Amino acid sequence: MSGPAVELTGASKRYGDVLAVDNVTLAINAGELVAMLGPNGAGKTTSIHLMLGLRNPTAGKARLFGLDPKDLKARSRIGVMLQESGVPGMLRVEELVRLFCSYYPRPLPVVQAIAMAGLEEKATTLVKDLSGGQHQRLYLALALCGDPEVLFLDEPTVGMDVEGRRRFLQEIGDLGARGRTIVLTTHYLEEADQLAQRVIVIDRGHVIADSSPAQIKARVAGKRITFTTTQQTDENMLAGLPLNSQQVDDHRVRLLTNEPEAVLRELFRRGVEMRDLEVSGADLEEAFVAMTHHEARA
Repeated sequence: MSGPAVELTGASKRYGDVLAVDNVTLAINAGELVAMLGPNGAGKTTSIHLMLGLRNPTAGKARLFGLDPKDLKARSRIGVMLQESGVPGMLRVEELVRLFCSYYPRPLPVVQAIAMAGLEEKATTLVKDLSGGQHQRLYLALALCGDPEVLFLDEPTVGMDVEGRRRFLQEIGDLGARGRTIVLTTHYLEEADQLAQRVIVIDRGHVIADSSPAQIKARVAGKRITFTTTQQTDENMLAGLPLNSQQVDDHRVRLLTNEPEAVLRELFRRGVEMRDLEVSGADLEEAFVAMTHHEARA
């Protein structure tokens, strides 16, 4: 396929006085696994809706495979898992997946779609009897029914237990490794860091970053210091240290600083007991917070 799989060109979307997406231009190429991140209300879900043709842009355009997103030739080549998904509760899992497979010209086998979502043991269960995490896995099976070239996943792991989430992320990583194009939005930044080749950060309707997770993390000055202490943690323990941020959760301490050597030297001088000490670069969450907070202040 020549040209981008997904494209927004000068796309804007206004709801009354609110400009949710403001002149966004981006292209997602075939085979990319892209995470779209942003605070609540930043415009990332609206951007996805424009890509899918669920909303019309106020200005600019959206394209899927070079076509209007509403074109059935384009829609038959994608799979979508949205936050507001809803399905009939009185159908069995296998029945519902079979129904959705019938909508596509070249669907996956029903058994394969169910297996890819990890629902083999629930194939004959009524949808209404599934747990919250199992519902999410069902929505993944439905998104995979058409053997899509591009898969859109909007906050897909919400409600999943630890094992379900781990299996889901592994399957998404495998799909990406097999050359599928995947567009993921998530509030779990460790998921984006684990899976994505490319991260697009949207804030106040604008794209403020578009690069690899490593490049985005490198934009944040400073090092992260983490350790566990058996001592009572109070404000005096960290008072006066050259810190960009600090987080104390029970006895686990997490610090961000441009002067890690000076901070550690002073902590040792104060007699702070430290176990499991780690010094590393900023993670994606810290980079994300730094960028979006900067935008808010500006």
